Amino acid sequence: MDSKNFAIGILSTTATILLVGVILVHSRSNEALADGMTTSGGGYIVTVGSLSQNDEELVYVIDSSTDKIIVYRFDGSRHQIELVQGIDLAEMKRASVPADPQQPVQPVQPVKPKTRTRQP
Repeated sequence: MDSKNFAIGILSTTATILLVGVILVHSRSNEALADGMTTSGGGYIVTVGSLSQNDEELVYVIDSSTDKIIVYRFDGSRHQIELVQGIDLAEMKRASVPADPQQPVQPVQPVKPKTRTRQP
């Protein structure tokens, strides 16, 4: 095998690998999702999620100083932001620790606040 055939073989293999890479990149969907994006600052933690039904996006806001979490929903079809639920995490922590270790833990039922909507 001479050096010319060896160079042609290496270049052909490299071209095939690059072609497969281009095909893989262009065969993926172009949809960008922000699921799992989290940021924090000033005692607040904010993360996002989505529901596949009804084209809804969720925003979770955690206030670490008061141990509360508030969930907002963005309904893309109606272009509205709605308050879904507020939960007191401190109350859930207290309820998860039984006073008597022999007693089973009673689940806490979160209270659903009144729905308020705001159009952007």
